[in-house]
Amino acid sequence: MSQHSTVPEGRPAPGDGAAQEGAPSPGAGPGPDSGGGPDGGGPGPGPGSEPGPAGGAVVPADRGRDGYRSRARDRGRARDRERGRQGRAGPRARLRRDRALVLMTLPALLLVLVFSYVPVLGNVVAFQDYDPYLSENGFTAMLESPWIGLEHFERLLSDPAFWRAVENTLVLFLLQLVLFFPVPIGLALLVNSVVRPRVRAVAQAVLYLPHFFSWVLVVTVFQQILGGAGIIAQTLRRYGVEGFDLMTDPGFFKILVTSEGVWKDAGWGVVVFLAALSAVSQDLYEAAAMDGAGRWRRMWHVTLPALRPVIALLLVLRVGDALTVGFEQLLLQRDAVGPDAAEVLDTYVWWNGIRNQDFGYAAAAGLVKGVVGLGLVLAANKAAHLMGEQGVYRK
Repeated sequence: MSQHSTVPEGRPAPGDGAAQEGAPSPGAGPGPDSGGGPDGGGPGPGPGSEPGPAGGAVVPADRGRDGYRSRARDRGRARDRERGRQGRAGPRARLRRDRALVLMTLPALLLVLVFSYVPVLGNVVAFQDYDPYLSENGFTAMLESPWIGLEHFERLLSDPAFWRAVENTLVLFLLQLVLFFPVPIGLALLVNSVVRPRVRAVAQAVLYLPHFFSWVLVVTVFQQILGGAGIIAQTLRRYGVEGFDLMTDPGFFKILVTSEGVWKDAGWGVVVFLAALSAVSQDLYEAAAMDGAGRWRRMWHVTLPALRPVIALLLVLRVGDALTVGFEQLLLQRDAVGPDAAEVLDTYVWWNGIRNQDFGYAAAAGLVKGVVGLGLVLAANKAAHLMGEQGVYRK
């Protein structure tokens, strides 16, 4: 072999001491143009890079915070353009895209159509002297019944029993709105504060279980506790106290009905509010705790604002359902306290339409109730919009 070996280009010769690792080049000091780092131990950041973290890594400028933000903005704009193209797609394209979802909703739509929209056509009997015995076919009987205009409505508005039912309905609605509506919110906050998941699941199941009970069973349970032969009455009777029977007290009846509703349906509201609370980011609680917020401050400034849209929606729906305060529940207890205390619009319509077979008059009462309920929904939804919430539908 030849004694002279070829050194590859770009690699220092073995005898070149200036190019050895760790040996500084002659005349190269730690000046500003030497490329030395802050401690002179390596090349510093060049003009096209940014200093990295404490580990010493150097991040190029196009990969720094500005670069990441720029790429994030580009991705967001691309998503917006894609959504815009999807929104401008024709009806056939959207139908092909969402055909699975449409097929899933068809049974529910059919159910609503048959049991909610088709019966609306029967409201025409409110303007007729409807006689179901004119024909074996109810539709033919509607066509053959004579028209009487607004006679049923005039009779309805002049009936003292109707106004008494309206008064009882509104009183029960206000009691349920004040006493019943806040209970699920408070219970949801309590259940959500439980640390152990197993205890939280048991508490949620216990609260939700009465929702599956029928009103017959609920009224029976309260009868066994608060009735004349109930546990409390028997206990008081041992000490010489007679006459305890809250189930037949007309003055206590509205509080009793509200209590039954709270016990039965509060668990359903707890599930709804817990679902809303599960969407709250834990980072908000941690940030509030780092700022010095205590438990009550976090609940007031983090939890309740997160529940505000759900509260507004349920409140709008509850106001729209103001004239429906529980048909089966009140019908079961109507005879115990009398119609003066227990008659509401639902039982009034049933008593006149089914028991007395005055179908046209009952249809007029139901139509008035539906129109007033629609107006309440629109008014409550408008109030939700004024408060900055979405409500049932957007503006």
